[in-house]
Amino acid sequence: MARILVIDDEELVRFTVRKALESEGHEVTEAENGEEGLTSQTATPFDLVISDLIMPVKEGVETIIQLRRDFPVLPIIAMSGGGRTKEGDLLRAAQSLGASNTLPKPFTNTDLLLCVNECLNT
Repeated sequence: MARILVIDDEELVRFTVRKALESEGHEVTEAENGEEGLTSQTATPFDLVISDLIMPVKEGVETIIQLRRDFPVLPIIAMSGGGRTKEGDLLRAAQSLGASNTLPKPFTNTDLLLCVNECLNT
């Protein structure tokens, strides 16, 4: 199975995503923000990164741009509930800047696993 990095500032989101992915046999590492996630990816590269877009310290779009530059073939899923802007706008921007796929919050475990499998099987 895959090694997956989940980047989100909300502990409950990280926990929920980790549990769903681990139930499918994936190894999951969590990061609280983009800066922490980039450090983890550089130290021990993952097979897939799932990143929130609205976070403190280093937000998701900036994180995706740097991941895409440093790891050009790494699959990246951008997820967002939208915050103060329309989620579709943020998710479309993330995809145009390098995200392989997007996942609007809230999402089901089924949605998450389908998205992950799609990214890992391409």
